[in-house]
Amino acid sequence: MITSRRNLLRFAGASSLSLATSTGLTTALSAFQRAEAADVTGYKALVCVFLYGGMDCHDTVLPYDQTSYDRYAEIRSSLMSFYDAMPGGSTRARNRLLPLTPTNAADFGGRQFALPEELSGIHSLFESGRAAIVGNVGPLVEPLTKQDVESGGKRLPKRLFSHNDQQSTWMANQPEGAQFGWGGSFSDAAISSSANANDIFTAISTSGNSVFLSGSRTQPYQLSPSGAAEIELLRRLSDLQDTPEGNEAYQTLRRLFQAGAYNENNLIGQDVAAIMGSSLTVNETYNQATQNAPELPLPFGEDQLGQQLAAVARTIQSRDALGMRRQVFFVGFGSFDTHSGQATEIPALHRTLDSGISTFMQTMDAFGLGDSVTMFTASDFGRTLAINGDGTDHGWGGHHFVVGDAVQGQTIFGNIPPADFDHEWDVGSGRLLPQVSVSQFAEPLGRWFGLSDAELGLALPDLQNFSPESRLSLLRIV
Repeated sequence: MITSRRNLLRFAGASSLSLATSTGLTTALSAFQRAEAADVTGYKALVCVFLYGGMDCHDTVLPYDQTSYDRYAEIRSSLMSFYDAMPGGSTRARNRLLPLTPTNAADFGGRQFALPEELSGIHSLFESGRAAIVGNVGPLVEPLTKQDVESGGKRLPKRLFSHNDQQSTWMANQPEGAQFGWGGSFSDAAISSSANANDIFTAISTSGNSVFLSGSRTQPYQLSPSGAAEIELLRRLSDLQDTPEGNEAYQTLRRLFQAGAYNENNLIGQDVAAIMGSSLTVNETYNQATQNAPELPLPFGEDQLGQQLAAVARTIQSRDALGMRRQVFFVGFGSFDTHSGQATEIPALHRTLDSGISTFMQTMDAFGLGDSVTMFTASDFGRTLAINGDGTDHGWGGHHFVVGDAVQGQTIFGNIPPADFDHEWDVGSGRLLPQVSVSQFAEPLGRWFGLSDAELGLALPDLQNFSPESRLSLLRIV
């Protein structure tokens, strides 16, 4: 059966398959080979947990020494009163906080910090040396002081405080409209080094089409929590293959979706046909590998994040069947855009985050991969220390978690600025001027993943603007 170009395009849109690279397009991009190949021995995976909306760093890593806590409670008195009114009382009361004992506590001049009880699992990971905190990290083009911001004498990231633009800047070093993310560039390096038998499974998103995973050779393979997308009609007909009529109908429809009969001399049509054919095969390969794997050793939560992380865990469990040695995953949930109702919303979001990360790490332990998988959080921005009654407004720098046995754990990297106004890192209303750039945050992740200096320079072009002495010893490079 010969299919028209119009029908091919229509069926390509209707198939709702995850993603497969276009043969024609990827061939055209083959010139992006790297001069220095990444180290791809063993298995390693990075898992980005993106917290959409801008998580309030001040309500995540809280001051704990009495002086700092009292000032924090004074500044946020109305918000604290909303916490006081919550069923069961306030989880922000000092006697309910979970104090942190970082190995570098002396760096903070007697100031102490704590996590809310909703993050008890992450607290345990930190205290056992399996997690670190990177304080006051955010988009920067070059190092900045408060005076630089006020005078306009240096380059600032574009479109600060905008959700879409700062999400893109975190993921891709540029505001909305960026083409390539640093997760995609990390994946490019793995592909260039022939790390995987199936390049298409190098970069996997469970949260839609993310620029974070787009590279010059990489397109994110999109999963739903239940696995790779299937064509429902094709799946139903597969149950009828025992009869000649059913098998003929199944094979006919399968050939249609594979677009194998398309032979028109049209480059767009050829690319669409290639995508259709490879998508069907790729999705079947993925589902077969993961469905044949044992049940996960632990149940994940039924929430949005839990189900996404379960899909990531199933993929990692099937790494050998899929032929993988390097993978980058992107999951996301929220919203953390707590302009109002923060005392109601953020504790529940924290519980979801804590449950997801804790269960995921326990699952990696069961796989024997605690030191082979590194998870980290990211978000649009932090929020203001100042409150607007029962919520907070858009900020800049924020605090983030990095989790795994390769992490230099029980350490606070960067800085946690004072919970007050008018200090050198406050650029208005308690918005934090970042002290660690996203590129500096990403650099040790990429180095642990196996990237060479040249590959890191391509993935993180702003990294050259920061001194080598400011590098974070965030992960153990072995």
